[in-house]
Amino acid sequence: MIENVVSIELPVDEKLLIQKNRMEPLEMTGSEKRITIVTGTHGDELEGQFVCYEILRRIREHMECLHGIVDVFPAFNPLGIDSITRGIPMFDLDMNRIFPGNPKGNLPDYLTAQLVDDIVGSDLCVDIHASNIYLQEVPQVRMSEITQEKLMPFAKEINVDFVWVHPSATVLESTLAHSLNMLGVPTLVVEMGVGMRITKEYCYQLVEGIFHTMKIMGIWSGETKPVREPIVSRDGEVGFVNAEASGIFVPKVPIWTYVEEGEHIGDILNPLTGLIEHRVESPCSGMLFTVREYPIVYHGSLMARVLGGVRA
Repeated sequence: MIENVVSIELPVDEKLLIQKNRMEPLEMTGSEKRITIVTGTHGDELEGQFVCYEILRRIREHMECLHGIVDVFPAFNPLGIDSITRGIPMFDLDMNRIFPGNPKGNLPDYLTAQLVDDIVGSDLCVDIHASNIYLQEVPQVRMSEITQEKLMPFAKEINVDFVWVHPSATVLESTLAHSLNMLGVPTLVVEMGVGMRITKEYCYQLVEGIFHTMKIMGIWSGETKPVREPIVSRDGEVGFVNAEASGIFVPKVPIWTYVEEGEHIGDILNPLTGLIEHRVESPCSGMLFTVREYPIVYHGSLMARVLGGVRA
């Protein structure tokens, strides 16, 4: 059932409408668990759009297997998605920096408060993000040290390649995930793929993980596939590769590949001189989990991340 969660009149006979699709069991008992799938907070992140479609499609085909409530928000920031803008266009705001909002505040504060209020009560929330247009990321869950005890059991079942635990000091308290976790809703932040693209391989991987997790929670009884065991990483185990020259970055190693310290992983080329400006090498041995997708780089541009000390 499609529901209007937020509806706000805008100038020139337009309306800001944030909707969700709620899927309920054929027979309700009143004790159903609820999972909420959120994506589209940033308008240039589209991987979650396909995930939402695939989840709803599979549930609709096997409604007899649904024993809990599934809420799907495909577009938390519909104005951003419509205009391919990362933030809320009229306000030039990053929506994921104004949670939990304020029901008596301005438009962005009001709508974020309404969204949080609707999600509170869920037994799990999956907040799906893509990378930006510059970087490709393998499917991963990111969480803070203060939430890892509560979230790690979910993160290990959702079929990502690794889990990145950040120190509490680096966590932005104004994000949706932090706000919901503090309000008692376990919330996983999933990051994968590339901005403005849909990487179907990654989407299918996450969809399988979500159905596997729903089965563990008692929400789904249909067939599910085995999930992969993620590598767990904490800050200090990640090597960052930044450009030491400007030019065109051409990677030589595919993402999620084991590399040795000092291994040649790409080159920065100069299209004017026909010379290699810089031979890019891995700072440590480990798995390459981030690779530059947009080739133009300048001095200091992030080109890769390596998860140190591990093999796939």
